[in-house]
Amino acid sequence: MASGGAFGGSRGLRPVPPEKGVFPLDHMHLCDLEKKEYLSCLKSFGHQSEKCRHLSKKYLQCRMEKNLMAKQDMAELGFSRESDMEASGANVDEIIENQD
Repeated sequence: MASGGAFGGSRGLRPVPPEKGVFPLDHMHLCDLEKKEYLSCLKSFGHQSEKCRHLSKKYLQCRMEKNLMAKQDMAELGFSRESDMEASGANVDEIIENQD
């Protein structure tokens, strides 16, 4: 006799939600433009996400501004200043020299 619940889970244990990755759907289409830009970019570059990182960041920022996800520092989501510059095609060393 099996003692597990549906799909092999134990009965009576509370499920633990994932730390990230689950957030409200955009039912009001508040960030549709950003989403479409990102998906179009992915299609153009053969689904190479690193080429579209700047649009991914823009989409996440929109979601945070519209309260569709918790506000977080972009560095916590994997976006650092250096990676943003690389995505835009800029040379990090040149930019740092120009700031001095």
